[in-house]
Amino acid sequence: MANKASKAGKAVKEETKKREPVDAGSGDVFCDLGFADAGERKLRVQLAIQLNELIAARRFTQAETAARFGIPQPHVSELKNYKLTRFSSERLMRFLTLLDRDVEIVIRPKAKTHALGLVSVLVA
Repeated sequence: MANKASKAGKAVKEETKKREPVDAGSGDVFCDLGFADAGERKLRVQLAIQLNELIAARRFTQAETAARFGIPQPHVSELKNYKLTRFSSERLMRFLTLLDRDVEIVIRPKAKTHALGLVSVLVA
């Protein structure tokens, strides 16, 4: 039995040696994947997260959500599953207002910690 364990240990070591090196990410998966519109994609995901949390908290069905937003139910399914190609950030913000939320846009000087200005969602 000890011989089998020894062989298994060697196999694990060999497998570890064969693995590709792992690069640390920047913290922004869309940027790391090379999307030209990485900022817009990240914003839409942040807005969709808030929408999905509000919809779940209110226990709305997809049909109820569709009626409230004025969109077909299959589009609500896409929103729920973060398939966001059909939704602009402006449209997602309008949906938030339809769920009795105020959306505020604040413009301020960029922080010195990053090269370009950022767009992000803060929830109060």
